[in-house]
Amino acid sequence: MTFALHDDALAEHVDLGDLIDAVRDAHTDLALGRAEQPVPAISPTAGATIVLPMVATSHRLGLTVVKVLTDAPGNSDGPAQQSTLLVLDSRTGTRLAVLNGGTCTRMRTAAASAVATDALARTDSRVLGLVGAGPLAVEHVAAIRAVRAIDEVVVWSRSPARVAEFRRTLRRREHTDGVPTLDVTAAPGPRLVVEAADVLCTLTPSRIPVVEGAWFRPGLHVNAVGAPPRPDHREIDSTGMARATVFVDSTAVQLQKSGEALLSMRDGATTEDDFRRELGAVLAGLTPGRTESEQITLFNSVGIALQDLAFAALALQAGSCRVK
Repeated sequence: MTFALHDDALAEHVDLGDLIDAVRDAHTDLALGRAEQPVPAISPTAGATIVLPMVATSHRLGLTVVKVLTDAPGNSDGPAQQSTLLVLDSRTGTRLAVLNGGTCTRMRTAAASAVATDALARTDSRVLGLVGAGPLAVEHVAAIRAVRAIDEVVVWSRSPARVAEFRRTLRRREHTDGVPTLDVTAAPGPRLVVEAADVLCTLTPSRIPVVEGAWFRPGLHVNAVGAPPRPDHREIDSTGMARATVFVDSTAVQLQKSGEALLSMRDGATTEDDFRRELGAVLAGLTPGRTESEQITLFNSVGIALQDLAFAALALQAGSCRVK
């Protein structure tokens, strides 16, 4: 029996709080050798489109996930990034589920930012800054609120219509979740978002940096999330990468797929050693996290299949949309 798990069911049946815990456990497993996360190989196709097969195995859960991500920036008929997950029993190879990757990617990405924020941000953080106002921004508000007492959001997008839709969607989400309404301020530019934030999430698929490290205030925590796994894309400039203490989801993946890492090293602002602090090692107590209140911390989130596996395990428990 195989589960076919669709986006509408996944959004309803995978609890964000449970997912944050599951992603935290997955990163800890990676640090302790209880999981495998090989570096994915990019396969170019027609034009600028790439196919990225992403694989991870959890020995603790007995699951393997194969995620096929397509990144097609020229796609005018739909989203630039699409993905499908195949979930296998890692012991027998039995196919357990096929998942549409949209909801999975959005929720597990926000959950990873929440795990990093909980581990690295100051405990008195109250203002959440968002550079980008799409669906991932709404998910990040819910996820960061689960780990910090956020009472204000400052947001910027190139599109005023996108900010207006963000406000409407956030209000509906707050009503559905029964949580207090946040103050939301639309900033005229990304600099004002950065300067106001205690926790900053960058959520744009940018090739040219939209955030400058010169804007970082002491004590800031940054989740750099939006850039796709392409070595020529980045949201944070080299100065920002150099000013921050950087933590990563996977060093091996970062050094091949992250524009933030590769371009800042090209510019001479960082070295490979700056990208060797893995989030899982912090969670396992093997690497220090934030050591000073004035320290600037940055979680460079490329996104790894082990996070998708954490989501898939919860989806399997929900058992929604069962088909043969």
